[in-house]
Amino acid sequence: MDNIKEKIEEIVEKIKKDPDFKEDFMKDPEKAIEKATGIDIPDGMVDKVIDGVKAKVAGDKLSGAMDSIKKLF
Repeated sequence: MDNIKEKIEEIVEKIKKDPDFKEDFMKDPEKAIEKATGIDIPDGMVDKVIDGVKAKVAGDKLSGAMDSIKKLF
């Protein structure tokens, strides 16, 4: 499980830093993840990784928005 978390963090960082990879991920998450990690992820696991990455990216966006709102007050 820790290995999955590490991969999710790795992919999220790549999405943040590489707009082309982010675009690839949005088009075909499974293919983008396998290309980025160099690992053929089993079908049952790839969905967990994709869901984890999407949740982390969405959470980071929400966190950034909340920080901006807090600065207003």
